[in-house]
Amino acid sequence: MENWTLIQKIAIFALPVLFAITVHEAAHGYAARHFGDRTAEMMGRLSLNPVRHIDLVGTILMPLLTLAVSPFMFGWAKPVPVDFRNLRNPKKDMFWVAAAGPASNFVMAIAWAVVRKIAIHLNQSDAFYEPLVYMGEAGVLVNVVIMVLNLLPIPPLDGGRILVSLLPPRAAWQVARIEPYGMYILILLIMTHVLSAIMQPFVELTFRFIDLIL
Repeated sequence: MENWTLIQKIAIFALPVLFAITVHEAAHGYAARHFGDRTAEMMGRLSLNPVRHIDLVGTILMPLLTLAVSPFMFGWAKPVPVDFRNLRNPKKDMFWVAAAGPASNFVMAIAWAVVRKIAIHLNQSDAFYEPLVYMGEAGVLVNVVIMVLNLLPIPPLDGGRILVSLLPPRAAWQVARIEPYGMYILILLIMTHVLSAIMQPFVELTFRFIDLIL
């Protein structure tokens, strides 16, 4: 993949990335509605239509930038609005609403792994053979990276909200106070290459688990 042109990378990664970030956000919205919050539905964000979740920076500029300088595409969508105060049991239900996004990425990673496995059994002279194999690999990679990243225990990432839901009230409040600075912490971890060092073992472990179950 390192020797591919930008157009080739876009052709392979565009669909997996679009599905990964769209379904991730929609999963939060559907989970929130299930537990009593209809904010996303009222704002027209409870949808699998990618157009409703597109963010100029995260869905367009960032994927193009990462593709230009790295072998894979990465991005994000506009966060689906969730008012945790509307949940029937805010602290407990926060866990499930936050976990829904990463869980959807895990399911999609398995689905793309199945696509790759099916493609490998195609005749190599088939026109769909190579694109499907590479797209399957890209789908697994993108969804696993998004899942692991979002499970980091840093608010406002999903992992931070999961942590808040599990901690006693006083400790949860202290962690929740980090949220306004969470993205700055994440940027610092990226710039110092600490983030990749933290994520790599979990990404590789997830790859091995998917290979094991398939």
